[in-house]
Amino acid sequence: MAQVLEFKLPDLGEGLTEAEIVRWLVDVGDVVAIDQPVVEVETAKAMVEVPCPYGGVVTARFGDEGTELPVGAPLLTVAVGGAPGTPAAPAATTGATPAQAAESADSAESSEYSGNVLVGYGTAGPAARRRRVRHQTPTADPAQAAPAPAAVAVAEPLGPVPVISPLVRKLARDKGLDLRQVRGSGPEGLILRADVETALALRDRPAPAPQAAPAQAPAAVAAVGERVPLRGVRGAVADKLSRSRTEIPDATCWVDADATELMAARAAMNAAGGPKISVLALLARICTHALARFPELNSTVDTAAREIVRLPSVHLGFAAQTDRGLVVPVVRDAGGRTAESLTAEFARLTESARQGTLTPADLTGGTFTLNNYGVFGVDGSTPIINHPEAAMLGVGRIVPKPWVHQGELAVRQVVQLSLTFDHRVCDGGTAGGFLRHVADCVENPAVLLRTL
Repeated sequence: MAQVLEFKLPDLGEGLTEAEIVRWLVDVGDVVAIDQPVVEVETAKAMVEVPCPYGGVVTARFGDEGTELPVGAPLLTVAVGGAPGTPAAPAATTGATPAQAAESADSAESSEYSGNVLVGYGTAGPAARRRRVRHQTPTADPAQAAPAPAAVAVAEPLGPVPVISPLVRKLARDKGLDLRQVRGSGPEGLILRADVETALALRDRPAPAPQAAPAQAPAAVAAVGERVPLRGVRGAVADKLSRSRTEIPDATCWVDADATELMAARAAMNAAGGPKISVLALLARICTHALARFPELNSTVDTAAREIVRLPSVHLGFAAQTDRGLVVPVVRDAGGRTAESLTAEFARLTESARQGTLTPADLTGGTFTLNNYGVFGVDGSTPIINHPEAAMLGVGRIVPKPWVHQGELAVRQVVQLSLTFDHRVCDGGTAGGFLRHVADCVENPAVLLRTL
């Protein structure tokens, strides 16, 4: 006899707490193999195909395309243990609830799942699964059940608070909101970020002022503009930039540099044969060389411990604009790479960014960011630090400009460099020294040739 197992949205790592269903890869009634991808989801980090650890017949799917689900919410149920193509059990095909599917899953044998373990979701048996949060409320007669109240209605403070996301808990704690008084709108009453924000808005809404007389209706009402949800990559970028501006006391310094010799050195290197070297790779080598001299800028601030943490390796992030928004892929151990290796890694990560196939590991762990906004045809900018890093170097376009060279006015290839840095990790002297060293290497790259 087939057993119905429930597959929940796994923890995809790096602190991600929700994901949006982009595309279902299976339908109800399909036969799936162990570890077969069943759904494509978009997190705040990347597009991910989620494999199901069970093999059998899909009996139910939870969530339409475009729906955002929290980690731990049911994705689908699979009937395992029967012959392939066996019709789904009646309880599942007639709209079994996630809780009913979970009861069947808890009694299933472990022979129909893989040995692979997704982060936060063990597949070694029922005991390894994420604990389901249940409401401890009295069972009501369905015939007398009232319609579900709004998401922010006051809930009875009984049983454990159904919250998975630590970010939701922190938001409520920081705002002094008792989560026991919030009714969640997620699966099985799970409290989502939107529930907390709505509850806060209602709590803090000022009482309406008394009106002496009805006001005359205006002649015309302005049209409501388009509302774009801040979620997925756009939402993650908004949260990170806001946090950077809120927590980091940043300052910016900039300098113009004559990049004529750098461009000539690149042309000579590429003329010698072999893989072509990119300008970004040369700037990356200059950055890592400068960070070795000024390690204060390759650090982060531990606010809880009130300590500056100097980082031993340079994991270099670089800004990449894609159809899904701005992402910052990370080149691991950039300080130990050659210009050729950096060029290849930049190309690989850029292509993955455009295809939407970057993994969370590709997008996290950076210690310093290089932002080449010159590709947009602009000369300068004041970069926002990629929290929790301590600095970002911005590079404008390299264009011919009048320049005094060897005492005479000449047309040279000029670039503007800007450095935004966390003033907690260093003062202006260190930041200026770093930027000046970068500019000197751009103007006279011969000192770096033996390390390229």
